Amino acid sequence: GIDDYQVAPKLSGSLADAKAFADALRRLGFDEVVEVYDKDAKSKNLRAILNTDLPRKVGRQDRVVVFFAGHTGTTRDMNGQDLGYLVPWDAPIANVSKAITLDDLKEFSRRVMAKHALFILDANVTGWDITPPQPSSLEGRLTPEEETDKRVVQLLTAAGKGESLIQKDGQGVFLRALLAGLKGAADSNKNGWVMASELGVYVKHQVEQTTGAAQHPQFVRLDGDGDVVLIEGKPSDYRAGAEPRTAAERLAAAKDAYETAYALLQQQKPAKDALAFLDKALAYDQTYGDAYVLKSYLYLELLPNLDAALAAGELAVKYAIQNPDSHYTLGLILQKKGRFAEAERALLQALAVAPAYSDVYLSLGDLYREDLKDQPKSVEAYRRYYETGGTDNRARSYLEQAGPDKKQ
Repeated sequence: GIDDYQVAPKLSGSLADAKAFADALRRLGFDEVVEVYDKDAKSKNLRAILNTDLPRKVGRQDRVVVFFAGHTGTTRDMNGQDLGYLVPWDAPIANVSKAITLDDLKEFSRRVMAKHALFILDANVTGWDITPPQPSSLEGRLTPEEETDKRVVQLLTAAGKGESLIQKDGQGVFLRALLAGLKGAADSNKNGWVMASELGVYVKHQVEQTTGAAQHPQFVRLDGDGDVVLIEGKPSDYRAGAEPRTAAERLAAAKDAYETAYALLQQQKPAKDALAFLDKALAYDQTYGDAYVLKSYLYLELLPNLDAALAAGELAVKYAIQNPDSHYTLGLILQKKGRFAEAERALLQALAVAPAYSDVYLSLGDLYREDLKDQPKSVEAYRRYYETGGTDNRARSYLEQAGPDKKQ
């Protein structure tokens, strides 16, 4: 932030705005906040920071946010197009040779390893080369990785070309909206995440409304097609696009969340992450039976909690009665709880739904052999296990020990 320019006209408020924004970044948890004010923001220093210091420090997974409050200007590039620039402390407004152009900023964003870069200019600068955005790519996304793993360079400015920066109660309306957005007001879909795109929309709306459309912030994507994360919420709470409203939309959202949970388990990601998505699915639609089925399995095998497993299992057979796994998993849960007769009924119901489900026959054979002590039924269950394609040698050994007349 620069107020006390050496050559250009002095300003009032740029320094305070920059310090307020630096405090906001610290509250958001940014590991390192580099602050440069007045004479320390001379051309040589700014170029050293952009061209040498930051590229050395920034890693692939880092986010870079650059904020500038001070004089700006516009020149013409080689093609005769407008090219905006920032005026350092020691440069005249019209001296482009000492200025930091928006092309310089874009080149900086290519040089640093960070996949995400956001430039916020508390000024009315214009003139940039834009990569057209793809707004439809956001709709309905459930995992932040789908959007945040992509490279992106974004730019938010305080006003349009030729507009004045309006203040209210001693503070710029742009900065006031910016700080409110970074405290969570920009979270348009209330999912706990604030993305740069949400911040841009929020700030633009607030400033235009406050100033009676006299000041128009500009938000553009300069490069890439991702989105910078400013406030990071829970992965299971992330959903880009509008929240579902109709029953059909909520069912579709529940299905998406369930499939995300299932995919996480297939990828051997932490079971608690999958559980969070299952809870999300059931928040969208509390009758989504398959989510209860998978939830009962998680509590049975991966996050051991028999009471929670039983609660989920009972809801699974209620809302997913035609899913054999709902009855199968409930049977296993009841067996572990020592409720053997109920476990038998649940396993038999699984077979009523899917008569060729070999694993159920194996579990039923184990139940008869180990808990109900019913050899004839255990032999029959193990026989059916092999007839339906089972290959576990444990059952074969038991059949052999049962005697020649009991073998398959």
